[in-house]
Amino acid sequence: AAKKYPNAKPYRDYRKMLAEQKDLDAVTVSTPDHHHFPASIMAMQLGKHVYCQKPLTHSIWEARMMARTARRQKVATQMGNQGHSSDSVRSFCELVWSGAIGPVREVHCWSNRPIWPQGINRPRESAPVPANLDWDLWIGPAPMRPYAINPETKSPAYHPFAWRGWWDFGTGALGDMACHIMDAAFWSLHLNHPLSVEAESSEVNAETAPKWSIIHYEFGPRKEMPPVKLVWYDGGKKPSTDLMEVTDAKKIPDNGSLFVGDKGKMTIETYGGSPKFLPSAANREIVTPPKTLRRVGGHYKEWIAACKGGEPASSNFDYAGPFTEMVLLGNLAVRTGKKLMWDGPGMRAKNVPEAAQYVRGEYRRGWSV
Repeated sequence: AAKKYPNAKPYRDYRKMLAEQKDLDAVTVSTPDHHHFPASIMAMQLGKHVYCQKPLTHSIWEARMMARTARRQKVATQMGNQGHSSDSVRSFCELVWSGAIGPVREVHCWSNRPIWPQGINRPRESAPVPANLDWDLWIGPAPMRPYAINPETKSPAYHPFAWRGWWDFGTGALGDMACHIMDAAFWSLHLNHPLSVEAESSEVNAETAPKWSIIHYEFGPRKEMPPVKLVWYDGGKKPSTDLMEVTDAKKIPDNGSLFVGDKGKMTIETYGGSPKFLPSAANREIVTPPKTLRRVGGHYKEWIAACKGGEPASSNFDYAGPFTEMVLLGNLAVRTGKKLMWDGPGMRAKNVPEAAQYVRGEYRRGWSV
């Protein structure tokens, strides 16, 4: 990037950049998850507009603080779940609101992630840090650990790719993909804080996310909508063939969602596109409802327009903060191995006090905000 844009000043440390560069209007944050919060908060505190990749943050508390800070600083924000700006997810929301499948009682969302190692322990031996890598800066706010090579894959254990599976740096398969795949459900069903969340998984591991998980969220009534359960699957797990009305599990796509309503079932792809009635309702025609949501023509374009004084971007932190809180709550259930009765406003599991350690983490010295 520095070679491509020779007039731009390169920095290693975003703290130094934000302190020295007084001419910045906006920043984009595309770091590993554990750096999302400090980089974004520092920028917003200086009045900079922020585009931050998904998941918005590494912890639930951070997501709450990001939304509050953006609101207080009056900056334009956007989370990088780009499907949210597509026409397809907006058309799907309008379908649900028009009653195409009646009141929705269940949603099932699944992903082919992880595509990196999970359910493993920390490497026992360190390795030399590559000359072009500032390991201390990369670790940043996370607990320090030595650079290492995965003994099975013979590739770097953390950076540049496998960090998503490690709790200190990433948020697992759920954090990687749920802010894409669950977006249609969160938006169309007016979801917010669940009443409870419970997880099945391959194991409870202090170091990494599990090889697979199935996470059950329960939501109460909302805006005249009935209670709904939302189920997440990863690591090769998918809804049953009976539920999907197929005879061969291979016919279930790698990523997608199934909505179950009183009047039928409908599937969509990762970003809410290609809605299809299941065979039990195949004789029904999808009737395009009136457009009630504005079309924006692109995720970055929408954010840039907001930076210039236009309407707030639709995945701004007022939306993305609560959404990320809901998503990451699934990891609390995975890490504790218990069903959590959730107090959303209070950010606490009423019945599992030990979950608090995962709601808000600690930062390494020099990285507190």
